[in-house]
Amino acid sequence: MTAITTTGTVAVARPGKALNRTLWTLQILLGLFLIIASGLPKLVGQSDAVRIFHEIGFGDWFRYLTGLVEVAGGAGLLVPRLSGLAASGLSVTMVLAAATQAFLLGAPALAPFPLVLAVVFAWIAYQRRDSIAAVREMLPR
Repeated sequence: MTAITTTGTVAVARPGKALNRTLWTLQILLGLFLIIASGLPKLVGQSDAVRIFHEIGFGDWFRYLTGLVEVAGGAGLLVPRLSGLAASGLSVTMVLAAATQAFLLGAPALAPFPLVLAVVFAWIAYQRRDSIAAVREMLPR
């Protein structure tokens, strides 16, 4: 952290130049992964995604909802003002994905990947907390 600025009554710390570049690299890669490799296959009905969601037992509506959440979260990571909120929402989403893998699909060996992503998204959300504070300041009181 290099600079501390104040916006209204909230003091926020901004990441340094190297950390900022690292965060943007991660956000771009993870955002594109979520949009292209994870969310879109669920929305277009790729056979593997359809099979997995039928195994869960919630049907197609849950597949579409999950795909929309992943595409929206991936897009949110690419928008500076929304990056912190998107990362925090995706962190919760990945914890729920790990629980689904472990308990509903009976594949606990697949749960560590979404848990690692949840930690990465939580770290991004923490580092982008200034964007969360900026959105909070915009809300009417």
